[in-house]
Amino acid sequence: MWPLRLAWALAALGIAAGTDPSAPPPDKASIFADLTPAELRAVRDFLMGRPELGLSPSRGGSLAQNTLFLVELLPPKKRLALRHLDKGGPAPRRQARAVVFFGGQAEPNITEFAVGPLPRPSSYRPLRFKGRRTVPFAARPMTQLEYELLHRALVQATEPLYRLLRDATGFWYHNCTDRCLTFSDIAPRGLAPGERRSWFMLQRFVEGYFLHPVGLEILIDHRDPNPHRWAVQSVWYNGQYFSSPQELAERYEQGQVAVARLADHASQLLFSTYVPRGRFTTGTPTDVHGAKVCEPQGRRYRLRGNRLEYGGWSLAFRLRSSSGLQLFDLRFNEERVAYEVSVQEAIAFYGGDTPAAMQTKYIDAGWGMGSVTYELAPGIDCPEVATYLDAHHFYDTDSPVRFARAVCIFELPTGVPLRRHFNSNFQGGYQFYAGLEGHALVLRTTSTVYNYDYIWDFLLYPNGVMEAKVHATGFIHATFYTPQGRRYGSRVQSHVLGNMHTHLVHYKVDLDIAGTGNSFETVDLSFENISNPWSPDARVVQPWLHRQPRRSERQAAFPLGQALPRYLLFSNPRQHNRWGHARSYRIQHSSHAGRVLPRGWREERGISWGRYHLAVTRHHENEAVSSSLYTQNDPWEPLVNFESFIRDDESIEDQDLVAWVTVGFLHIPHAEDIPNTATPGNAVGFFLRPFNFFDEDPSVASLSPVIVRPLDQTFSRLEVQRWTPDTPGPCVAPGPFTYNGTYWPE
Repeated sequence: MWPLRLAWALAALGIAAGTDPSAPPPDKASIFADLTPAELRAVRDFLMGRPELGLSPSRGGSLAQNTLFLVELLPPKKRLALRHLDKGGPAPRRQARAVVFFGGQAEPNITEFAVGPLPRPSSYRPLRFKGRRTVPFAARPMTQLEYELLHRALVQATEPLYRLLRDATGFWYHNCTDRCLTFSDIAPRGLAPGERRSWFMLQRFVEGYFLHPVGLEILIDHRDPNPHRWAVQSVWYNGQYFSSPQELAERYEQGQVAVARLADHASQLLFSTYVPRGRFTTGTPTDVHGAKVCEPQGRRYRLRGNRLEYGGWSLAFRLRSSSGLQLFDLRFNEERVAYEVSVQEAIAFYGGDTPAAMQTKYIDAGWGMGSVTYELAPGIDCPEVATYLDAHHFYDTDSPVRFARAVCIFELPTGVPLRRHFNSNFQGGYQFYAGLEGHALVLRTTSTVYNYDYIWDFLLYPNGVMEAKVHATGFIHATFYTPQGRRYGSRVQSHVLGNMHTHLVHYKVDLDIAGTGNSFETVDLSFENISNPWSPDARVVQPWLHRQPRRSERQAAFPLGQALPRYLLFSNPRQHNRWGHARSYRIQHSSHAGRVLPRGWREERGISWGRYHLAVTRHHENEAVSSSLYTQNDPWEPLVNFESFIRDDESIEDQDLVAWVTVGFLHIPHAEDIPNTATPGNAVGFFLRPFNFFDEDPSVASLSPVIVRPLDQTFSRLEVQRWTPDTPGPCVAPGPFTYNGTYWPE
């Protein structure tokens, strides 16, 4: 049963459905489209056929062999894309990014290649990272093969502990059939570069096993490609450390171990399930469906391949296996606002009393955050009327794997007017009422990274506003309760501690505000004390706008722990609106982010982007991402060092600028996180808002407002002015709920 929980390890994507699934993507959006299954197979076959690479299938075999780990789109260089998008130049050559684990060499390493041209590749070349061509082998992400070998190592390690585990928990690990233990593994895997030793936390394998630690944690050194050389280095049980499983077993037999005896889970309703229990005191019904989203007169958005259009908005999108959703060529009324907006990284750094808890510093791109995009449930994850898209990933696999309904798109009534006004006559009546329905188009996927589920949204509003948002839900990362553990969280069950942790999420926002030559300034309030011009003997204290141009990258890096200026404006100094203002867009944070470690401390070096609420840099092709697949297992000497992006302190006046946005929150788990962390209050993100970019609110182009004017002083006759049908009509009930949930190689 243990392979069931390892099935997360897959990835690389092709959008496969839409409002017109047969329609090919427009040429200018297709340069950003994810690789199709046929393209993924073509890259695999080409590389497997190169004798100098010596590649073997990834399934089975040995860690000491060369394998193809990941294949996904390699986006074109920006200058080539813009030449094609804006000047009618040729489409950039379509290429793949391929990650190869060279484990069958005297000095194993990881090398990335550009492979092309697609759809029929004929050449490949190594990719470089600021002068580095290869990555240390110990930094590689985990694979299903390595987990299978670690399972065998745990079987051997826990065999001497059979009696202890059976007596204390009613479950065991080796030679089990139905009352089995499983594990969660902890990262980073060691304390220094080159190490690969992981703590494994044993849990009862029941529904919601993340909340069922049994008090046993085992440290295994698995750096050597030969698993026969792996070794247990330490054991922790219920507050005590032991040098080996044998020592713990012997001490148990001698009665020298404080045993934590767990209640039989079958004797009560399992607290970690979604099965309803308890009751609401009002008696209002919950056994019938609540409010639903409907499209009574059809969809108001258009999807052709990977090109999405809605109102004034148009964009291309993809779902990259390595890190998730990525938007390109984001335009409003044909004017580009951003070249790229994308998810870069998500982390959760913990504290605790057990070794697993104090070591847990999850850096989720290292777990294939973009590849664990499992099926979305209609009516729950997205409305029934949403458009659902399939994804194809090539991540730790030998064939593309289809993830059904991995992405959804839907129009959402926000429940609040986009704007409204009641113009009172202050005598019991009014001159007019006017309101505009509030709607947004939502592009959504999810990432289930072990216990946590991230819900990733991009929302497009009719007034030129875009919102990036992530909700955190799923199971908390819980460890075994000890009395000392309450310093680090909350006791949520008799033997379960919910460990405190900080979530940080990083986004890349490559802004092109009315062109690629942009500048950045902050605006905040200052106060002036002046003589009152209409009463000279009095003084007036009033606010004024303090504008501060940020001329270099260091001036535009805002550390966590310090207040952000309230307006963060990106402008084109040569483009002005009708009223003489530089055309601008504003980044507005919705976040409670805080530091996760002191600056420069060991693992913090790998997430140096997490030092800043916002950093603004000049665009460079060799600064395309802020993190990597390898940071999780080598945060000490990271392949991508974000701090180097701003170290040279380049000028950012009238340049092609990239904003790097960090959002997050502190989560102290509590009893209400059982069984799962709920989404309300656990969402963070940011807005892109126009600021003098237009001459007026562009949503006035919408035909959805309602205006009511009285025709007489008694208000008995009204003029209702609207441009949509008088009634929306009925919502058509969809068919019964269906869900498959499988993802298979094709």
